[in-house]
Amino acid sequence: MNTPLNPPSLAEAINAKGFSHAAGFRIVAVAAGSAEVSLPRRDDLLQFFGHFHGGVITALADQAAGIAVTSGLPKGRIGVTVEIKVNFLAPADGNELVARAKTLKMSGSIGVAAVEIFTRKDGTETLCAFCTATMRALDLPAEYR
Repeated sequence: MNTPLNPPSLAEAINAKGFSHAAGFRIVAVAAGSAEVSLPRRDDLLQFFGHFHGGVITALADQAAGIAVTSGLPKGRIGVTVEIKVNFLAPADGNELVARAKTLKMSGSIGVAAVEIFTRKDGTETLCAFCTATMRALDLPAEYR
């Protein structure tokens, strides 16, 4: 495909307001078909015994998958979630969550991404969740084109 890729600045614009901004998601890296997004630990993001809440982990994975798929789409298109599945593998008890997403396949307007979510504690990363997400490519709202 010879069309230009969505710029990494698009991810910043998407992350600048709404839930992603309020949650504190931080974009670490964006490349064509991949993204890394992190989230520092805060008390309001934890469940009752001190681990990151599963909903927070899922939201972070969803954001990373959306950015990964969007980064590989032609300009003027964005990936939005059709389906997401998360497997929780270990307690997310670290100081930070890190989601690393990679687009596995784009076919027409449908893309599938895989996301590994790690919890970071004392310089060590532990895989705490794995996600697959299906995204549909839609036209961006005019303000972002």
